[in-house]
Amino acid sequence: MTKNHKIKKVRLHSEGNDILRKSLLVILVTGALLYYLLRDVTLWPFYAYMAICIILYAIAVNFFRCPIRIFDGDKEGTVLAAADGKVVVIEEVEENEYFHDRRLMISIFMSITNVHANWFPVEGLVKKVVHHKGNFHKAWLPKASTENERSTVVIETPDGKEVLVRQIAGAVARRIVTYAREDEDCYFDEHMGFIKFGSRVDVYLPTDTEVLVKMGQRTVGNQTVIAKLK
Repeated sequence: MTKNHKIKKVRLHSEGNDILRKSLLVILVTGALLYYLLRDVTLWPFYAYMAICIILYAIAVNFFRCPIRIFDGDKEGTVLAAADGKVVVIEEVEENEYFHDRRLMISIFMSITNVHANWFPVEGLVKKVVHHKGNFHKAWLPKASTENERSTVVIETPDGKEVLVRQIAGAVARRIVTYAREDEDCYFDEHMGFIKFGSRVDVYLPTDTEVLVKMGQRTVGNQTVIAKLK
């Protein structure tokens, strides 16, 4: 690890700070008001409200958790999962935004229960970062890759291979955050970005890449080796 690494040291992601603080304030104020109004009648509605709020708040905290992960395996030619989730696509496709040729695409779908931080899948130099406005189709649909709100990051590895990573918003997700910056080095263990509430990450690789995951396989961001570059 070098001093250039930008590894987050917190257990809850900063993207959730406002949501979690405001939600907690609303829960406490509303709960106090319910207790005050019902204390001389029956407190069952208050108890039911607080139980539901605690469950929902726990789900929100779980969603914004920010695990510190260090990859200590062989890094040469390695492509890591950029996100927690499930592999939903492994196929050769025509990539017409940047490469304009055939590429191997591996897609990982994140459910609302997954960690939604995104990691860099390869180490190298960030060559391009572009955000595209778009629709909010269900993230697992094929047209989501080209029609949905999305951010595209292109990384050149030390041996000259180019890898494209696309963060895609889904029907629920409405905000994509991308930390990658053009002309900056990127490393494993660093967060590339964050997508709020259910989404997908596509990785486009050279067609001769060796795939090491299967359809439906669960992945762990920055830990699961999904492919090896030739």
